[in-house]
Amino acid sequence: MFRRLHRKYALVLGALSAVLLVIALKLGAHWLGWEILSLNPLLSGIVAADVFLMGFLLTGVLTDYKESERLPGEIAASLEVFFDEASSLCDRTKDPAAMELLGSVEALARSIHAWFYKKERTNALLDRISGLNRFFVALEPLTQVGYILRLKQEQQALRRVIIRIHSIRETTFVSAGYLIAEWTTAVVALALVLSKIGPFFESMFIVGVIIFLLSYLILLIRDLENPFGYYDEHSTADVSLKPLEATIARMTSRLGAAGPEGAKKS
Repeated sequence: MFRRLHRKYALVLGALSAVLLVIALKLGAHWLGWEILSLNPLLSGIVAADVFLMGFLLTGVLTDYKESERLPGEIAASLEVFFDEASSLCDRTKDPAAMELLGSVEALARSIHAWFYKKERTNALLDRISGLNRFFVALEPLTQVGYILRLKQEQQALRRVIIRIHSIRETTFVSAGYLIAEWTTAVVALALVLSKIGPFFESMFIVGVIIFLLSYLILLIRDLENPFGYYDEHSTADVSLKPLEATIARMTSRLGAAGPEGAKKS
């Protein structure tokens, strides 16, 4: 439970850490008489520019994030098609290849789930998807051409989604933009620390609020950039894998109901 709460409030705790650091530096600068800057109206312009830049970055990562939300569901749908078609063919023909395909699809689904946690390599997973071709060849004499064509279309769709997810989680969105946003926030924090703002305790509150908002935005953008960070214990904004997990549970249940042969193939 503590770990769950830590993940939920990780961004808030990270932003508060930055606030405490800046507040400590502000206190030190005040006691040592290092507040050498006057409160300049241009400072608000720098803050506004920083917020505008982070708004641009947030818009970019949200586009990928919204797309990413539906990808686990698309994977689950493709796997369901494979399993349902193999199940119907197995019921109709009782062919060993169809029965083996049932277990292979369930094993593929588990491999995809492990891949999300980086327990499976992308190349190995793509090889597993390509490995379904041997079942298509074996089943081709038993059914219509359209049946195999439909399975191969789902295979291609599944491969496309896997490659897209790999691209999203391995690619950094505008790294130069992150750099300038972080440096601008650091400059703003330094300017607030060295500026003489009165009354002092009111200024401490205002400085804390500004740093909290800017720090939280940076951490949020960094977290949203990879919606598939299940392998990272500090990631808090991952998209849900419930559609895939529900599909795996249904496959396992149906294989178990199929009897010893189905359980053995799984």
